[in-house]
Amino acid sequence: MLILNADDVRKALPMNATIEAMKSAYAALSGGQAEVPLRAQLPVPPQEGVSLIMPAFVQAEVEALAIKIVSVFPKNRTLEIPTINAAVLVLETTTGVPQAILEGGTLTAIRTGAASGAATDILSQPDSTTAAIFGAGVQGRTQLEAVCTARPIETAWIFDLDISQATAFVEEMAGQGPIPHDLRVATRPEEAAAEADIICTATTSTSPVVPDQAVKAGTHINGVGSFTLEMVEVPPETIGRAKVFVDSHAAVAEEAGDLMAAINANLISPAELTELGSVVNGDAPGRQDAEQITFFKSVGVAVQDAMAAQLALTNAKKLGLGQEVKW
Repeated sequence: MLILNADDVRKALPMNATIEAMKSAYAALSGGQAEVPLRAQLPVPPQEGVSLIMPAFVQAEVEALAIKIVSVFPKNRTLEIPTINAAVLVLETTTGVPQAILEGGTLTAIRTGAASGAATDILSQPDSTTAAIFGAGVQGRTQLEAVCTARPIETAWIFDLDISQATAFVEEMAGQGPIPHDLRVATRPEEAAAEADIICTATTSTSPVVPDQAVKAGTHINGVGSFTLEMVEVPPETIGRAKVFVDSHAAVAEEAGDLMAAINANLISPAELTELGSVVNGDAPGRQDAEQITFFKSVGVAVQDAMAAQLALTNAKKLGLGQEVKW
């Protein structure tokens, strides 16, 4: 059994390769080459917590079989430990024999960023040079890295309700890898969105964080923060004037507050939603003109974890990463 800690996972999942793995994951999901049961929720009432079990099997050119367990324990804040912790178990696809356990928080952050990178590469305008990131947390960092991997970003605006957090984000991330040195803290959401060719939202907000009037024609938006029906980051009005793409029809119907708000307001219909994997497979069109606003809504599906974990395991073996233990 190979054990990969957070640092191992980070080294084993370079963003460019993970973006391609996410395209393959979405293609398999939309193409009927993946088994993805609904994720099981195990409440832990004494701690007001929940553990989520997310299994997936991908039967494509690259096969993958994995189970992710994510625990969300809000009371952990009082203990000064993360509220979200995760682990991914990778199984051998032909025998079911356990192969590896990976630290899941880092894997989730990278694969979620890479999902936006995949959508950005497929849907945004090729000459996009300006990005805006809403949310200066861990996920905002991988969103920025992914967008800058997919497009030649020259300037990025960072907005967070906590200005000090946005400032720390800029100081840490400027010039890292594909990220430009020109990172700017936005004091107002309009300032971040107005010039952006690409917008990423990675917050836990229950009300829109992106001003509709600031979103210009031709913008591509990745919405990844909201994952319940109560959470909304992008205004229904913006979604109503966009071409909308999703990771999974089934998943967003249960978890995407942004989309359901727009659907309930009769601004879009469920029939208008296109799975990104269908675009990858050539079964549906992507962006159709330079003025079109495109919106990718991702709530996260287990097929992403399985493909990311398989990629990490393959790379870890090549690089000699991780710790082998007797099983």
